[in-house]
Amino acid sequence: MNYRHSFQVRAPLARVRDFHTQAASMAAITPPPLSVRWHHAPGVLKEGDEMDFSLGLGPVSIRWMARIERVASTGFTDRQISGPFAEWVHRHSFNALDDHTTEVVDEITLRPRSHPVWWLVGVGMWASLPLLFAFRASATRRQLQ
Repeated sequence: MNYRHSFQVRAPLARVRDFHTQAASMAAITPPPLSVRWHHAPGVLKEGDEMDFSLGLGPVSIRWMARIERVASTGFTDRQISGPFAEWVHRHSFNALDDHTTEVVDEITLRPRSHPVWWLVGVGMWASLPLLFAFRASATRRQLQ
């Protein structure tokens, strides 16, 4: 399954990239009622770093571990090492449209687990991606403008 979302933010590329490579930014752009609880993550994400966190929805919490890959000045990839999906690869790309405007592109490739419960969790999360990324776009603009 593939998902793609893009939006523009009135901020230079370097500022957008720096914001997204801070682990704390994930919580800042996660919509309620979801919560992010960190078990381990470096302050600034670099090639090979790993993030260990839980995403919570009320009393339900899902542990997730991701590795940062393909870091460049125009983006990076986080790949699930363990978590709710059989596969999750999220490419964050940043494209300068001019000196003051950046396009943020999120591309996700995922494959739900075959176990019936995890399959339902995965499909439910897949179905919520448009709402999640609409919120993330709005929150990113608020943080950077």
